Amino acid sequence: MLSSKIEPQPRLMKRKVTPIHKERLMSMVQHCSCGQGSSCPSRARQTEPQMDLIHSSGVLVIQHLQSNYKDYHDFLDFMSSVGDPRNIFSLYFPLWFQLSQIVGTKMIWVAVIGDWFNLIFKWILFGQRPYWWVHETLFYQNNSLPQLEQFHITCETGPGSPSGHAMGSSCVWYVMITSALNFSRRLCDSSTQGCQRFGLVWSFLWMAFWIIQISVGISRIFIATHFPHQVILGVLAGILVAEAFEHVPSIHTASLKVYLHTSLFLFSFAVSLYLLLKMIDIDLLWSIPKAKKWCANPDWIHLDTTPFAGLVRNLGALFGLGLAINSQMFIQSCKVKNGYKTRFKLVCVAANLTSLQLYDFIKIPTHTEILFYTLSFCKSAAVPLSVVALIPYGVHLLIGDKERKLD
Repeated sequence: MLSSKIEPQPRLMKRKVTPIHKERLMSMVQHCSCGQGSSCPSRARQTEPQMDLIHSSGVLVIQHLQSNYKDYHDFLDFMSSVGDPRNIFSLYFPLWFQLSQIVGTKMIWVAVIGDWFNLIFKWILFGQRPYWWVHETLFYQNNSLPQLEQFHITCETGPGSPSGHAMGSSCVWYVMITSALNFSRRLCDSSTQGCQRFGLVWSFLWMAFWIIQISVGISRIFIATHFPHQVILGVLAGILVAEAFEHVPSIHTASLKVYLHTSLFLFSFAVSLYLLLKMIDIDLLWSIPKAKKWCANPDWIHLDTTPFAGLVRNLGALFGLGLAINSQMFIQSCKVKNGYKTRFKLVCVAANLTSLQLYDFIKIPTHTEILFYTLSFCKSAAVPLSVVALIPYGVHLLIGDKERKLD
């Protein structure tokens, strides 16, 4: 039965099948319960010579980085956190929303839609991750199985292609860089000196953009959670998503109805795709057992890295933003003269960053998945609701009371 499902390659027929090979073959069958005639993501990837060559080349890159740049582990760990999509909501968004409400709003939309596309791509592409691929592939000889070091952030549970960190980082930093250039262009006059200054700013900002993207990409490769081609694909896809939103100005004036319809569509499409493929015996959660089996430390596996956790987190953020922007608290605090006061903005930024740091101390129970997803949605919705409406409204009342007392 096994030979009818996996056609042996000529080079494998001439080689003696050892117990290690038998274990890997059984692992491929156990973790890939596809029906007759249906496509099996794990087995399809295992038997593609082209992908084996790409993956093995990526493993060589990972081994080179881990052997020669181990002293830079702390820096690479930091750069991986810079690209973490969760920092978009807890750091970048609170800062930029007070600088420009248009940019802050665009940032959330780009992050949510970009991460949604990342989820769909991962479900379609069935990308392997290095830390489990080296154990399950038949590409290597018995005595040449590469050893990859794992770290506390290695064991992501979703499929690997494209890289979510690289895609999230590139799309959000693309929004920030282009917005900063637009501000700089307005400040520069039409003189030759003004054009030269803008040219220097343009060069500096785009150089910083690519340094950040390359550093984030290298950090994800170094920890053996992504192959190089997955990182490159993530960066390019993120740029495309961000550039597409440069031509969608309607999101800045979207009503609560638009936010609700968009959230429902994204959720319905993802769930429908999952159920449709499950009906034809394709398990889109095939990567979770692999992560659990090959992760060096079970404590490094977290429920918030699963595909549905990211979907729920992003939809919560989008819903919370729609609720906040269309609330009376936002209109009264940020759309009146307070919205242009430097003191008001600075106090809001300080209060937002402080409160969001406190949010990290709220630990969501993981013993029940439904409860985890529900609370994750609520927690994610509370972030933009606090940043956009609750905290600015409180600052507005505080400043208004002081001004009335002074009068």
